[in-house]
Amino acid sequence: MANLSSLNPQQRQAAETLHGPILILAGAGTGKTRVITYRIAHLIDQGVPPENILAVTFTNKAAREMQERIHKLLPHLKARKRDGEPPKRPTLCTFHSLCVRILRAHIEALGYKRNFVIYDESEQLAAVKKILSSISAKGEKTDPGAILALLSKFKNGGEASAAFADPSVRALAQHIRTRYESALRACNAVDFDDLILLTLRLFNEFPDVLEVCRAKYRYVMADEYQDTNGSQFQLIHALTLKHRNLCVVGDDDQSIYGWRGAEIANLLDLEKHYPEVKIVKLEQNYRSTNTILTAANALIKNNTRRRAKQLWSQKGQGTKILLRACSNEEEEATELVGQIEFARLAHRISWKENAILFRTNIQSRPIETALRKAGVRYHLIGGQSFFDRREIRDFLAYLKMFINPHDDISLLRIANTPARGLSDVTMERLLAASQERQCSVFAAMKNPLVQSSFQKRTQECLATFVEFVERTRATLADPAAQHEPKVLQAWADHFLDESGYLHELRRQEKEAEAGEARVRNLRDLTATLDGSDAVGKALFERLEAFLENITLDSDREEEEEKGDVVTLITMHSCKGLEFPRVYIVGLEDGLLPHTRSTVEGTLDEERRLFYVAVTRAMLSLTISHCASRKKYGQLLPCHPSRFLKELPLELVEQAEEREQKPVSAAVGKSLFDAMREAME
Repeated sequence: MANLSSLNPQQRQAAETLHGPILILAGAGTGKTRVITYRIAHLIDQGVPPENILAVTFTNKAAREMQERIHKLLPHLKARKRDGEPPKRPTLCTFHSLCVRILRAHIEALGYKRNFVIYDESEQLAAVKKILSSISAKGEKTDPGAILALLSKFKNGGEASAAFADPSVRALAQHIRTRYESALRACNAVDFDDLILLTLRLFNEFPDVLEVCRAKYRYVMADEYQDTNGSQFQLIHALTLKHRNLCVVGDDDQSIYGWRGAEIANLLDLEKHYPEVKIVKLEQNYRSTNTILTAANALIKNNTRRRAKQLWSQKGQGTKILLRACSNEEEEATELVGQIEFARLAHRISWKENAILFRTNIQSRPIETALRKAGVRYHLIGGQSFFDRREIRDFLAYLKMFINPHDDISLLRIANTPARGLSDVTMERLLAASQERQCSVFAAMKNPLVQSSFQKRTQECLATFVEFVERTRATLADPAAQHEPKVLQAWADHFLDESGYLHELRRQEKEAEAGEARVRNLRDLTATLDGSDAVGKALFERLEAFLENITLDSDREEEEEKGDVVTLITMHSCKGLEFPRVYIVGLEDGLLPHTRSTVEGTLDEERRLFYVAVTRAMLSLTISHCASRKKYGQLLPCHPSRFLKELPLELVEQAEEREQKPVSAAVGKSLFDAMREAME
C-alpha cells in the first residue's frame, strides 16, 4: 500500500480526493508528479481496478516517470502473474498515444485502414512541399514551415492566432488545406493533429465507441492542464462528462504555449464545465530558496487573470539575485562563462550544476563561442536529434513503406536510395501520373499504362523495385517468423547489407570514420527493433509499434545522460527542469518581452515565461542584459526588460557590488583567466 503520511497536508488532501472533479493547482516545484503517482496508487489501494485509471500528459518522459514511481509504490503491478500474463495496469501516456490506441481499434469506422502511418513534422513538410511544387509559379518561394504551422492552427480552431500571419501565406494555407488532407488520406496517413481530431470525430459519429472508452477509463487524470488546447479539452470532457471523475493538475502561472494553441482558459474557467470542482493548492516549494520564490511571486502578481497562489520554501533565504549589465552579447557571454569557471575553481561547483537560459535560439551563438574558447563542455538542448540523422530517416522511411507502400512521402524518399535507375525525372513523372489518376505513386508504378510510357530500361527498373517491395512485404508477413525473438533485427541487418544501402553510406562520406559512424547509428537502431514483449506478435504489428514509439516519443533524445556539461536551453524548453545555478541572458525589451507580444496581446504570457525561467533556479540566479546587440549584422541599442522593474529591489544585487575586485576590460583578461592565474 502507498503510505500517504510522507505527503504534506495539501498533497495528502489532493491524493485522498478520489471521486468527482478536482483541480490540483500545483505551483512550480511543489511535487505534482509525486502527488499524481500517490493518488493513482491510492485509487488502486481503495479497490479501483488499475485498468480503469487513465493519466495523460504531454511527454513520454513524464509518463514513464509516473510509471516508474507507481511501480515502486505498488511493485506487484510490475511482476508477471504465475500464468505468464502481465498484471492489469493503469494507462499512463500522452494525449497522442491515447488517441493512437483508440484509433488502432476503431479507425476503420472512419474509412481508414488500421495500419495507418503517422507523419512526423519532416514528412508533413514533404507533403506540403509536394503540393506547393504543383501549384506555385516558377521561381516563387514559399516557406512550407509557415504553411504547415497555419494548417495546424486551422485544424485546432486557432483562426484567431492565424490572423497575425502574413495575409498571402494565410490565403495560400487556406487554399491548399483540402489538398493536404486529401494527400494524407490517399497515403492512409495521419498527422499529430489528426490523432486527436479523428478520435473526437469517432466519438461524435459513433457514440458506442465513446461509451466503450468511458467504461474503460472511469478515473481520468490530466497533467499540465494549462497547456491543453481546444481539442484536448474536448477529448477529456467527452471521456468524463458522465462519471465526472476528473482530476486536472496544472499551474496557470506556467502557461507559456499559447503560440502553439494552448488555452489557459481551460484551467481558469474549469468551474464553467464542472461547477462542483474541488480546488487544492500546492504552494510549498521543494526546489528553490525563498529569495527566488519571493521574486517569482512578486513578478507573477502583475498578471491579473490568474488563480492566486504564494510559493514558499523551507530552504532558507539564500543569496540575492545577481543582475549584470553588459555592453554587448560578447561581453555578456564572457562574463557569464567567467562566473561559471570562478565557481568551479574556487568552490568546486561542477559544470552540470549550471544552466544558461535564453529566449531565442540565436542567442546561443556568442555563448557557445565563449564556452568553447574557455574549454567548457556544454550540451545545447534542441540540437540535432538521433532520429533526424539522414541514415535514420532513410531506414525509417523504408520501414514505413514496407508497412504501407502507398505512403508517398516515404516511397519518394527511398525509391532511388541507393541508386536503382529511378531518377528524379522518373519520380516526378510518376508523381504527376499518380496525381492525374488520384492514386498513390506505388499504384502508378504498377499501372501497365504508366509503365509503358517509359523507356524499356526504366520499365525494368520499375518492375524490379515493385518486385523488391512486394517480396519484402511477403517476408515480413510470414506467420512462422513471429515466434523468433530477434527476427526483425536479423532481417533488418541483412536487408541493409543486401540492399546496398550501407555500401552507399560509406561511399558518400569522404572520411571512412564518418561513414562507419552512420553505419553504427543504424546498427544501434536495428538492435531495438525487437521489444521485450514482441515474441508472438506479427512482424508488421511489431514494426507498427516500433514506428509509433519513435514518432510519438519526441522527448527521447533529451533523456540521455550528458555527463559533466553546462546546459544551454531556451526558456520554452526548460519547463519541468531544475538546476542549482541558473543564468538568464538577454533580459531586454524586444527579447523578453518579445516585440510581437505588444501586437499580439501576449504580454502576460511573456511574463509567465520569465516566471518559469526564474523558478528553474534552486540555489542561485543571475540575470543579464546588454546595452547593444547585433541584429541582422547591425549593432542596435537595447533597453533593460520592463520585467526587471517588477523584481523587489531588496532581493537584487548588482554584479559590480558583489565583485569587489572586477577585472578591467583594458587589462584584456576575463574573470576566469585571472582566477586560474591566482590559483596556479
